[in-house]
Amino acid sequence: MALITISGYPSSGKSTRAAQIHDYFSSSLQSSSPQLKVKVISDDDLTIDRASYDDSLQEKTARATLFTAITRHIARDTILVVDGMNYIKGFRYQLYCKAREAGVRVATVYVLATPDQCRKWNDERIDGKRYKPETLDALIQRFEEPSSMVRWDAPLFTIAWDDTSPPLERISDAVTTGIVKPPNVGTQITPKAPTDALRTLEHTTNALVSALMTAQAAGPLGGAIVLTLDAVEPNSNAGADGSSVLRIRLTLPHRALTLSELQRLKRQFVAARRKAVTLGSTEKGRVEWGEEGVGRAFAEFLEEGLGVGR
Repeated sequence: MALITISGYPSSGKSTRAAQIHDYFSSSLQSSSPQLKVKVISDDDLTIDRASYDDSLQEKTARATLFTAITRHIARDTILVVDGMNYIKGFRYQLYCKAREAGVRVATVYVLATPDQCRKWNDERIDGKRYKPETLDALIQRFEEPSSMVRWDAPLFTIAWDDTSPPLERISDAVTTGIVKPPNVGTQITPKAPTDALRTLEHTTNALVSALMTAQAAGPLGGAIVLTLDAVEPNSNAGADGSSVLRIRLTLPHRALTLSELQRLKRQFVAARRKAVTLGSTEKGRVEWGEEGVGRAFAEFLEEGLGVGR
């Protein structure tokens, strides 16, 4: 449904605004869309101590914990309110990408308060959730203010600390009727290679090199040929004994091929594909991991490496 990111100085009243947003949606959805859920995630919910912000390493761990919780709860049937400083624009962009990946709307609520007001409220806290004065000052200094001019902060709603009538209806319109931006290349989930991808890769490339050398030993090669390989995977091309076979078409130069050059090209091809397996790369969106797909791709790679066009 939506991801609402709360941002602001520490001790600026963000939790108060998050509670207002939660209560507003809980009330309005009860009658209009009871199947939808409203959830708030905060440092307190995740038992992240304020002392975590005293040290940069602990802060990174705390931020990772928050992001993991967001990833777990973000969904199309949930309005998720992230109650935190969210003061780093790179982190807000990360949340924006996660929202696009999940197919939900986004909105940013900036709770605006002066540094002096934040210091005053922090000093007055008696709930054990006070920041050290030097930590609070450092966080305020590092704060990267949200901007409606950048896509990951838009739509942006700024609420002053003393505003008695926050724009809850406008926030509701943005997260219930606004445009859901589709995933782009940067936010799509990258398909992973199957677990037997490396085995298939090695088997198919070795078989093709062996078939080439065997065919060449029987007579000169050149031009368009079709090689028949034994396949591990079942397919529609069956031999006379019912075994699965692959028929790979490729064009060869009119000269003798050496095992060393074929092995060199095979190593280059396998190295590129092995990297794709490790990183989840999809070569502009799609990689075929089956024996037939690997065989065709390797044949095209050989043609290019041997200086022959299709």
